[in-house]
This record gives sequence, C-alpha cells and structure tokens, in this order.
Amino acid sequence: MEESEGGPIAEDVRRRILSMLAQGALRPGSRLGTEREMAEQFDVSRSTLRSALLPLSRAGVLERRTGRNGGTFVRADVVERNAAELAGLPARLRSGGHTSATRVLATDRRAATPAEAAALEITTAEEVFAIRRLRFADGVPLSVDFSCFIAEQVVDLLEQPLGGSIYELLAVRYGLSPATSTEMIEVVSASPREAEWLGIANKRPLVAITRVTHDSSDRPFEYAYDLFRADRVRLTATTSTVTSRERRGTDGRVERSVSSA
Repeated sequence: MEESEGGPIAEDVRRRILSMLAQGALRPGSRLGTEREMAEQFDVSRSTLRSALLPLSRAGVLERRTGRNGGTFVRADVVERNAAELAGLPARLRSGGHTSATRVLATDRRAATPAEAAALEITTAEEVFAIRRLRFADGVPLSVDFSCFIAEQVVDLLEQPLGGSIYELLAVRYGLSPATSTEMIEVVSASPREAEWLGIANKRPLVAITRVTHDSSDRPFEYAYDLFRADRVRLTATTSTVTSRERRGTDGRVERSVSSA
C-alpha cells in the first residue's frame, strides 16, 4: 500500500514540526526520535505520524536513518569544499553561510612517523605536533581532522587556542601561510570510534582527504588526514586553477592527486 500524506491531523503535526524549525527549537542535524517516540510526543498514531513526515521527507526537510543510531533527523545542509583549497575550514563554512565550531580531541608532541617524515621532508628523529579535532557545521559534526606540524617551526603551538582556524594562527604567529596544497581523496568506512565522534552508524562512508601543504618557499609545513561525513560534503574542482595527475597505486587502484597554487 502506498504511503499517504494523511488528513488534517497529519497536517497539524507537519505544521508543529515546521513551527519548531522556524523558532529554532529544532536545528539542522537534530534528532526527532523514533516513530514510537514521536507518535507519543505528538499524541497521534504511528500511521498518522508517517503520513505527516512523508511530505517533509520528500521536500528534503527531514531524513530517516536506520540502525542503532537511527530515527528521524532534520536534514543538515551539504557543505561545499574545493579540492586542494588553501582556505581553512572556518572560512569555507562562513563563505557558504554556515556556522562553525571545533572541539579539540587530542594533542601530542612526539617523533614523526615514517609517513609524516616523508611528507614533511624531515627525519623520524625530528618531532611533530599532532592535533586531532572534531569540526561542526551548523551545530552538526562534519569532520574529524588530524594535522601534523614540524615542532621546531611552531615551538609553542600546543599552548595556543586551537578552536579556530589553525591556518590563521600559523600566519599571524609564525609567518606560515599556505601557498600550494596537494590532496589525495578516497572513500573509506567509518571505524566505531570515528562513527561515535561524527554521530553516524559504524561503517558509514567517509570522504578521506590526505593533504600536504607548502609555504611560499615550497617547503612542506603541514601533513593532514581529514575524514568528512560523505552525506555532508560535496567536493568541487575548477580546471582553470587546479592540475591533476593520475598513477596506479600499490594496491592496483588508480590514484588521482589534485594540486592547487
């Protein structure tokens, strides 16, 4: 049997939900609950509730998710991000009309791993600052960002406020500004810990971006690995300012690296 948009009772529920959105009681990413919880909240049957939600889902206002963390959610806007862009995420979100927030998950000072040393053109005996942060757009988790910086270039970085744009902090305090960036982009599955941070189900797709950023002297100063919710980010590239190269990786997949100057 096809789903129905219902009658006046379903219409009243729709109006109440839209009123909650207009008043800010519900925000992008807010969870309304399961069908049973919502039917009790609005004092209607579950069939009437489904009828009330159907037009809102079709219009893209709400989305239904299954699984342990499922339910009905206010749909969050997709964030557009340019491939190999040189602006920090807060600036990108502001330009797109989104709010931004950051939670620092962990910081560390330690010897560079072989991968970090190769990317930053240092030895494994040299130290890096490692910073992991959870980034929010419109109050909803967007990405988990991991960045490494050469410790001797930014000696007191971990003593600085890390809740905003690190690029702005690097430029003001250490004279380090991004001039070029090379990114490798792939799709991976969320681990249980990443899923918990991002508020999604385990093994949901994530857009993984590995980035090396160089200064105006072509010296690398950042090695990063960012994980974006695949349902919340759209990547774009402009051919007039972006060059790309393809090669076959060790696992047989074709790798495409995108650079921007």
